Amino acid sequence: MKIISEIQKEMESYLNPQQNVILSKVLCKTLKNYDILEKNLEKEGLSIEENEELISKFLSSKRVEGCSQRTLIYYKTTIEKMIKKVEKRIDYITTEDLRDYLGKYRIENQTNKTTIDNIRRIFSSFFSWLEDEDYILKNPVKRIHKIKQGRVVREVLSDETLEILRDNCEEIRDLAMIEMLISTGMRVGELVNLNIDDVNFYERECVVFGKGENEREVYFDARCKIHLMKYLESRSDNNPSLFVSFKKPYKRLGISGVERRIRELGNKAKIKRVHPHKFRRTLATNAIDKGMPIEQVQKLLGHIK
Repeated sequence: MKIISEIQKEMESYLNPQQNVILSKVLCKTLKNYDILEKNLEKEGLSIEENEELISKFLSSKRVEGCSQRTLIYYKTTIEKMIKKVEKRIDYITTEDLRDYLGKYRIENQTNKTTIDNIRRIFSSFFSWLEDEDYILKNPVKRIHKIKQGRVVREVLSDETLEILRDNCEEIRDLAMIEMLISTGMRVGELVNLNIDDVNFYERECVVFGKGENEREVYFDARCKIHLMKYLESRSDNNPSLFVSFKKPYKRLGISGVERRIRELGNKAKIKRVHPHKFRRTLATNAIDKGMPIEQVQKLLGHIK
């Protein structure tokens, strides 16, 4: 019977061959006196509310683990897009469904392997949680291996490029922001969360909160200190944030605001692909080129590995 084969397949990872044979005999004996009507449960699906409840519980667990709000939103939209496209009950989604989704997603959206592997990792985290919490029997992502990616030499900003970028900064805030990024190598998310009180101008250092709410000290150079102090002296607002908008009510700059401004400065200076992370990569590359041990660079950037 088809149902017996399906049950055996689901139980393969839990039973040895001998136990599986016994299971088959018991099922055959027990079910022979019953008429079983097959239903198409895949399309009946969990209700939207039930799907949302499972996703919400998963996100709550990730929030407890220390994931940022930005990461949680990315998890939520990625999972919801997949469920909407596959059109199956969550507990009926198979490895083949997910492989097919990832393949079509890459073609339709013209995305690279890195993006596809990031989506795969989110699915893996979600279905592993469902398995651990006994919502499903087996994680369908287990057989989808990490997507191999070729090594790409990442671009950095040269000394000449940095000078051109500085020369094109008409606002003291922009210059102070660029100097802070290039001298500390901090993440853009760490930059926007800084307050004025977090900065120690005497020691030229500040404490930032990195991924996973880990604290670390970062250091800036004399040039950065001068521009940062000039910027703060030019402000007339009472906002405690280190970097704020140009116009009233002078709100704290957000990640998208910094990214947009850096991109505009790059376009103005006719420099291609300028973004906050490029300053971080430039600092790391320069440090290694000057002989800094990789362990120190790791600590400087706040990398776990």
